[in-house]
Amino acid sequence: MNDSMSENSPTDSYKSISKPSTGIYKELGSKFFSFAYPVSSEEEIKNILAELRKNYFDARHHCYAYRLGVNGEIWRANDDGEPSSSSGKPILGQLLSKEISDVLVVVVRYFGGIKLGVPGLIRAYKAATIDAIDNTEIIEKIAVRLMKFSFDYMLMNNIMKLIREHNAIILEQQSDNLCIITVSIRESNSKRFANAIAEAGGIILTC
Repeated sequence: MNDSMSENSPTDSYKSISKPSTGIYKELGSKFFSFAYPVSSEEEIKNILAELRKNYFDARHHCYAYRLGVNGEIWRANDDGEPSSSSGKPILGQLLSKEISDVLVVVVRYFGGIKLGVPGLIRAYKAATIDAIDNTEIIEKIAVRLMKFSFDYMLMNNIMKLIREHNAIILEQQSDNLCIITVSIRESNSKRFANAIAEAGGIILTC
C-alpha cells in the first residue's frame, strides 16, 4: 500500500450492484431467466446456486459467472453442460464490460426444442445477463478491513480520537484495564491507522 497516495485517488473504490434483480431473454422457444446478485464470498455464491437449482430443478442448464474483490481477482465462469465458452464466458464478459465486482449472475435455460448454435447461445446468454444488470442499480463500493487491537484503559481518550480522525467504525468494544476494540476501516486508510494505533501505545491483534 502506498502511504503517499492521495486520498482523492483511492485504490479501494469499485463498482457493484445495489440489490438482486432478474431478467429474461427468449429465442426459438428457449427461455433464459437471468438472476443478478450482490455477493461477498464464494460460500454465499454456493448457497445461492444451490437454492436456484432447487427452485428451477426442471431447467436444462444453470450457467453462471461471478467476480469478487476490488479488482475482480476472484472469478469463475461455468457453462453447466452448454458448449464450451458459449454461456459462462458471455456472462462474465458483461461483468467485465460493466466493470462490476462482488456480483454473481446466473442464467437458467429452459430448452425450447430448437438448437441455437454457439453464436445463438452467446447472444442469448449475453442478452439475458444485460437485462438482469439493467434492472438493478450500479453503485460504488468501498473495500474495508476489520482490525482488532488492544490498549491500556489510560489511553482511551487518545485511541478514541484516532478512531474519529481515521473515520473508523467501532464494531465491538471491551472496556477494562485492558481494552479491546474491533473496527471497520477503509482499506486505503488501514495501514496509516494501524501505525497510528501502534504509535499511541496500542497493540494490533488482527488486521
